[in-house]
Order: sequence, then C-alpha cells, then structure tokens
Amino acid sequence: MARIDYVDPANATERTNDLLKKLGHKNIFRMLGHSERHFETYVRMGNAIRFKGSLDPVLRELAITRTGILCDAEYEIVAHKRIGKDVGVSDEKNAALEEGASSDAFTELEKAVLRFTDDVVQNDRASDATLNPLAEQLSSADLVELYLAIGFYIMTSKFLRTFDVDMQTV
Repeated sequence: MARIDYVDPANATERTNDLLKKLGHKNIFRMLGHSERHFETYVRMGNAIRFKGSLDPVLRELAITRTGILCDAEYEIVAHKRIGKDVGVSDEKNAALEEGASSDAFTELEKAVLRFTDDVVQNDRASDATLNPLAEQLSSADLVELYLAIGFYIMTSKFLRTFDVDMQTV
C-alpha cells in the first residue's frame, strides 16, 4: 500500500489530469502528479530516454530492467520486462536478467551492457573495466544515453520503493 495517497484528480490541475489521461492513470504517474512541474519534466525525460535516442532499444531495456532488479523495484521490473518484450527482448533474456551478465542467454555486447549497469548501480563511479569495452563497441552518444537511462531508472526505482507505489491491477 502506498505510503501517501495518490493525487486526487478532483483536486489536481487541468495539466496534471491531462497528463494522467495520456499516461493511462498508472500509479507511478498518480504519485508523481503531486508535483505538476516535476511530473511534466519527469515524463519529458523518460520519453527522451525511451524514444529520442540512438541507443538500441533492446540494450536500453536490458539495462533498465536490470537496474530495477538491482534496486528491488518490482513495479519497474514488471513494466520494463513487458516494454522490453515489445522492442524485441526475448522471454529467455528477460528471465536471464535475474542472473545478469553471467548468463549464456546474452551476446557479448549485452553482457558488457549488463556488467556496466551493475557497476553504475552498485558503485559511485563506473570502472574502466566496464566502461572501456563498451566504448569500443558503442558510440559516445550511445554510452551517454545508456548511462542516463540507468541513472533515470535508479531514481525511478527508488521513487517507487520509497513511496511503495502499488502494482497496477489492470
């Protein structure tokens, strides 16, 4: 059960209600709706990460879902396994994300992305050992986008956990 009430549409601004309608009244957005300015900015950043970059969407979703796993954010894991499947992540790879880079389900590039993800989530600074192999395979833009996706979903996962945002029932 959520630690604070979700935003009440009857008391929300027209802009917040418009955003909630566009986003399907998902619980994460109903919680973010308490701060209209931050809600709107959060949505813009999330859309940029998911739809505006050059990073391969499968690599992005592997990193995002692994971030949710490492942050123990069930809401995020469920949502991004579904999103991942929609962009081409196989059921086998989705299942193997619990194991991470040691799983044979992943390509060498995917393993490098997962090792980098683990390093970013668990440490203050990604090591040369996880960054350099990716720098040899991805463009600088893709590296930046990968890092920003991981960082954004660390924040999202911790937001979900802090406020105990409930899983969707529909």
